Amino acid sequence: MSEETSIAEKICLTPVGFVRSTITHPELKADAENISLAEGNQGARDRVKKLATHVSEVVIDERFDGILDGIEEFSHVLVLYWPHLIPQESRSLLKVHPMGRKDLPLKGIFSTCSPARPNPVLVSAVRLLSRDGNVLKVQALEAVDGSPVIDIKPYMTHYLRPEGVKMADWMDRMLEEVGAGQGDG
Repeated sequence: MSEETSIAEKICLTPVGFVRSTITHPELKADAENISLAEGNQGARDRVKKLATHVSEVVIDERFDGILDGIEEFSHVLVLYWPHLIPQESRSLLKVHPMGRKDLPLKGIFSTCSPARPNPVLVSAVRLLSRDGNVLKVQALEAVDGSPVIDIKPYMTHYLRPEGVKMADWMDRMLEEVGAGQGDG
């Protein structure tokens, strides 16, 4: 075992808070062999539009008093969270049809946004609506109610919007089909 492997096996994350949301189950179904939309492809466009206006709360544990000071100066934040309802056996998937769509070729899990990954750390860029003490009210967070929050970072355009971004043709096509193309903010 290499030194890098032994160090990596010791990584331990401690949640800093949790998500309060009306989303109570994952939008994706995952098992040991596949991942797909829970409601099928037909509801994808409606789901994307509904998510864009969905408001939820990120509740930071009170033991981290002061950790949010200054966050309200930003319009958007990145929320890193753990999809706690994704089954452990789904974390061994190496390839998937993106969004469970058999019309798309199998892709390596790291070339998709699938939550079924070896370390399912997910990130969402969300609008920060308000802060009340240790509670952030945010818009467009896809996390399920009770999801552990790992970290929060301010959204900063100088390094999060690089020029010349290229996406896979299949991803562009999927986003266009659900009305969430590159030009949508």
